Order: sequence, then C-alpha cells, then structure tokens
Amino acid sequence: MPASSAPPQLASPAPKVTHHLLNYRLRLIARYLILTVGSLIVIIPIYLAIVNSLLVPSQLAHQPPPFFPTNPQWHTYPDAWSSGHLGVYIRNSLIQTIIIVSLQIVTSVLAAFAFAFLEFPFKRTLFVIFLSTLMIPFEVTVTQNLSTISSLGWMNTFQGLTVPFLATGFGVFLLRQAFLSLPPELREAALLDGYGNVRFLTRVVLPLSRPVIAALAVFSFLGSWNQYLWPLLVSGNDNKIRTVQIGLKQLAATQLDQINVSLAGTVIAFLPLIILLIIFQKQLVRSLTAGSVK
Repeated sequence: MPASSAPPQLASPAPKVTHHLLNYRLRLIARYLILTVGSLIVIIPIYLAIVNSLLVPSQLAHQPPPFFPTNPQWHTYPDAWSSGHLGVYIRNSLIQTIIIVSLQIVTSVLAAFAFAFLEFPFKRTLFVIFLSTLMIPFEVTVTQNLSTISSLGWMNTFQGLTVPFLATGFGVFLLRQAFLSLPPELREAALLDGYGNVRFLTRVVLPLSRPVIAALAVFSFLGSWNQYLWPLLVSGNDNKIRTVQIGLKQLAATQLDQINVSLAGTVIAFLPLIILLIIFQKQLVRSLTAGSVK
C-alpha cells in the first residue's frame, strides 16, 4: 500500500494577526493625537488668560509675553471683584440663568412629550413651525421683543430679561427625539398599568431621559450666561439688573492701563461654566453617546 501522505500544513495566522494589531495601534495613536491637538486648541487660550491675569502690565507689553508667571500678581482677582462690582453682576446673571434654564426645561419637556406621544390636529405642521424658529436670527426679533417688553413696562426688570427666552425650539426638538427613542413597549405597559400621561411622563419618560435633559440644561446655561446684547438693551443705563458680560465690558473700559485686572475678571466670570461642566460632564457624555450603543 502506498504510504499515506502527510496532512497539508496550514498557514500560520500570526502575520495577519500582527498586521491587524499594528493597524489598530496606529488608528489608536492617530485618535489620541487628534484629541490632544483639539484639547490644546481649547485649553491654551484659557491658560494664557489665567497666566496674563497674573502678570504685571509691563510684562504683557513684551512680545511674546511670558508663558509662565514668575512673580504672580494674585491681587488682580480681588481688584477685579471690587472695582468691577462682579458680585452684583454675577448674582444678576445667576438669577437670569436659573429662571431661563428652569422654564426652558419645563416648556421643552411638555412640548416634546406632546409631539412624541400625543395625537392632535396639525401636529406635524406645528412641529415644523417650532423647528423653523431655529432658522430665525435673534437680530430679526430683537426690535419687536424690545417693543413688547417696553409696552408691558418690563424694562429694567428680570421679567424683561428672561420672558423672551422661556421656550426654545432646539430644546423641544432635542427632547422629542430622545422621547421617540424610548421603546414603545414602555408606553403600552404604562397604559396597562393605568398610568395617565402625567404619571407616564414623570415616572417613566423623565427618569430615562435624564442625560438628555442635563445636556439641554448645560446648553441653556451657556447661552443664558453668555448673553450680552439683550441684557444691555433691557437694562438701559441702570446697573441694577445688568449681567456679568456687561460688567466685564465696563471693567475693561475702566481698566485700560490694567489689562491683567480685566483678564482676572474674565477668569472669574468663566469659573461658573467650568463648575457646571464638571458637575454635569457624565450626563453630557451619556446624552451625546446615547444612540451609539443599543
């Protein structure tokens, strides 16, 4: 009988595995490199503002100014706080922002729930109208809004600062899409358990949508805190309700020879935003990645 032939040798998968592993590492390095460059683009201006606020004016005149303060001038921060009356302006901004954020969330949640789960005439038409408000620049409506606020006697009041911004088409759109992503079986189970619309909203929809609501709160806070034109128009020449952005402009105008004091005021006004992002960073990331994994 002929000798049995040896079984064929299988090709070793080692080179292919090594090739895939090398490609994976290269992609990982490229991602981290892009993230590092993006982080530096965001962080460097903030770092320079902090550093320049601690330099003396003569050092700021150097080109380029020092990248690290050798003799930090910490007194610029209490000087900016006192001379710029930032305590009053930050308080006004906090009151304005809290009112706007709270009521934007309430109105957005109720409108989004209606567009997502309820049936009523002209539902699609009304939703398109809501979305169309996102395309209208603020400058188009500012004159009419100012005329309305003036006719109501709300100039130099927090009502005038906040009422035009208590509803947002962006918030309605964002929450409606989040509500529609919930499994429809939850709605059916809630109906079988005798849940009405209010109980279904408060006990099922809102707990499952907390990351998206937190993201909306962050976006709303940023927009409200950074407002400049509208508070300037509504407050007129009265500093009683002027916000921190107007205060920073006034501080820069009165401290022309003390640029470091103006920069210190900018850093102080920036701190609440940093604190907010630190508190809500997990919810913000969860809201942005909610649809990536099923």
